[in-house]
Amino acid sequence: MHNGLPRLTEPMVRDNGALRVATWDEALDRAAAGLKAATEAKGGAGVGIFSCSKATNEMNFVAGKFARQVLKSNNIDSCNRT
Repeated sequence: MHNGLPRLTEPMVRDNGALRVATWDEALDRAAAGLKAATEAKGGAGVGIFSCSKATNEMNFVAGKFARQVLKSNNIDSCNRT
């Protein structure tokens, strides 16, 4: 539990405004489709990455590399600034 609420144990997707349990393949396919639609509509300006200071340097490096190389976006931010 986190803050008195149970944690999610399986992926969920939204259909007609309601969440439902989904397979990992379906959830990842939807996430990829959303990123693709956003980048097709607005290029790199349509997406961004937010990383965390609690992640490893390597994880933050990979997040930045993914944003720049795959998503063609320089929109990368981190909680380090706060």
